[in-house]
Amino acid sequence: MYIENPKTKGSGILCAIPQTGECPVRCADCFFQSGRSYLEPLDKNLPNVPTREQAYGLVVRMNDGNDSNVDRDLVVGAALQYDHAFFNTSIPKDLAGFRRPVVLTANPGKMTDDRFHHPAGNIAFNIMFVRARVNTWNLELVEQIIDEWTAHDVPVVLTFMAYYRQDIPEAYRSSYTFRQRTLNSYWVLTDEAHKRIVNTLKLDNPRVLTCGKDNHTYSCRECGVCLREYFATAARLKGTIR
Repeated sequence: MYIENPKTKGSGILCAIPQTGECPVRCADCFFQSGRSYLEPLDKNLPNVPTREQAYGLVVRMNDGNDSNVDRDLVVGAALQYDHAFFNTSIPKDLAGFRRPVVLTANPGKMTDDRFHHPAGNIAFNIMFVRARVNTWNLELVEQIIDEWTAHDVPVVLTFMAYYRQDIPEAYRSSYTFRQRTLNSYWVLTDEAHKRIVNTLKLDNPRVLTCGKDNHTYSCRECGVCLREYFATAARLKGTIR
């Protein structure tokens, strides 16, 4: 039985994970394999894939957990049943080969704070946007991600990190508070820190977007960025999908 992601409920987006097991990328504090996911226990609830009928009229996000470049043929095959679908990956491998819109996480896993996937060699006609993982101590890196990718007219979506297990560096702890975000409680940015970062990173660049409406509203229904960018990309790709 398909289990809907509470974060995307009512948004026009459904999520699909065709694979079993954990993601090999193993990003720190990833909700998917932290033991606190809405899909726990994973060995019982994966794969988690909506039927074509359930997805009718909606957009399917391939891989809200795991990665679309892991068991790629399985993922691409599972997406063929849907009229509208996009892929999520942190592995910049043959992005154009997905043919449909694809989101690339620029600084996944152990890269989060000190390096990222550069546009060189990774610009593809079907990139929907790149996702930047943001915290208070990697802002210089995020600025580089923004500068390089938006120079190629690729949107950058800021995803503000929340921490449960990972220790926040002492110098930055005053910028975080422990509270509930969607289902679980995490160390998340204070309102002041969130506002400061957004004002610093967005500036006047229309290609810089944020995941979530504000620092307290993270539901996809209230945000709409993925839907808007999906349909903008799909319109650009018209005649090339499949």
